[in-house]
Amino acid sequence: MIGFVLCLLAGQFLFHVPLRGSLFLLCLASMIYLLVALGIGLLVSTLVKSQFLASQLAMLLTFLPAMMLSGFIYDLRSMPTVIRGITYALPARYAVTLMQTIYLAGDVRGIVWLNLGVLTAMAAGLMIATRFATRKQLS
Repeated sequence: MIGFVLCLLAGQFLFHVPLRGSLFLLCLASMIYLLVALGIGLLVSTLVKSQFLASQLAMLLTFLPAMMLSGFIYDLRSMPTVIRGITYALPARYAVTLMQTIYLAGDVRGIVWLNLGVLTAMAAGLMIATRFATRKQLS
């Protein structure tokens, strides 16, 4: 969240990009996205035995697809239909849409609540999957 606040301050004071939407919704969207990222990290670390393998797998599952397929670098409408269909499984797609909408267009309720709902469902699903993947042991 410190990085998020630094990005907000840089956007506001260095680049003079006005925040048109609600700061509360922007923070809420960021916190829910962080919960999704936490869920992915917990699930990967639960399923994999080695720390090195877990870090490599997490990088492969999150960072690379998020950069290429989230709409952050390339416009989603210009992607082939099959690839665009894959992007619906990526949480970064919804987070980028939320950030763009809240920051640049304002509080467009239809877009904001739909994407927040999908991210919340992803976070809950990942936490439940992590709970079931975690084996209890008495030491």
